[in-house]
Amino acid sequence: MTKILITGGAGYIGSILTPILLKSNFSVTVIDKLMYERNSLIECCQYDKFEFVEGDINNKELIKNHIKKFDIIIPLAAIVGAPASERNALLSRQTNLESIKDLLNNLSTKQMLIYPTTNSGYGVGKKDQYCTEETPLNPISEYGRNKVEAEKLILDRENSISFRLATVFGVSPRMRTDLLVNDFTLKAVKDGYIVLFQENFKRNYIHINDVANVFLYSINNFNIMKNQTYNVGLEDTNISKLELAERIKKFVPNFSIHSAEIGEDPDKRDYIVSNKKIISKGWKAKWSLDDGIKQLISCYKFLKTNIYNNL
Repeated sequence: MTKILITGGAGYIGSILTPILLKSNFSVTVIDKLMYERNSLIECCQYDKFEFVEGDINNKELIKNHIKKFDIIIPLAAIVGAPASERNALLSRQTNLESIKDLLNNLSTKQMLIYPTTNSGYGVGKKDQYCTEETPLNPISEYGRNKVEAEKLILDRENSISFRLATVFGVSPRMRTDLLVNDFTLKAVKDGYIVLFQENFKRNYIHINDVANVFLYSINNFNIMKNQTYNVGLEDTNISKLELAERIKKFVPNFSIHSAEIGEDPDKRDYIVSNKKIISKGWKAKWSLDDGIKQLISCYKFLKTNIYNNL
């Protein structure tokens, strides 16, 4: 039986991915220090093939003692996003980069590694020119720089895949309301208005369920995908902040959109991304942006949202 280790598996992506892998008959162990939630993996306890270890990815001895018995490692544990990384640059570098170095030092070349990074590494793209996996990376934030450096180390070894994820959206047991689609939809539902800065800055998006599905797809098709990086996003959703707000307004008609020259994205993300490479491998996203917006609106009618901001 294939044994999978997920670090940070109780987080936003991990709490969706873990049960999907268990339902697919994999044995899954999660290591997580439970920084945010203690109930996000409750669904997984019904599976005999599920194991949970409370611990920190930065604990070298813990990782060394656990790592050898697994066939596949998915390192999700991270300080996620530019604001959180800027707030504690030392911890960010340790968690997002140094812990990856330690992980790699304890892996054999036979073990498979599937790594999620961010397409914010593209920084500011050229106008109307798609960023592909061959586009030079230009990370601007501390978060982006650490993730890009970690990706390079991972791709330098055998048996690795890296996914450059678009901005993720959608509902998760370990919810996050600070991600752009989630945040804009929350403002529409709860406040009824939004003030946009850098409203014409564009980026790509992907539903969290499709993020989990691309991990599962890569496990089942590892040999034809290994040793490469892939952009993962919606091919038809390279849109600006203003266009995103207008899309949400279709479902929340009283949503008032205002523009102002205030603030800036710490990542200064402004790019459009091609996802043709991952599509050429046979993978296809199932959730549209509209699907996710409707899901979020339904969730926000009852969710106590003030405890789910990762900023």
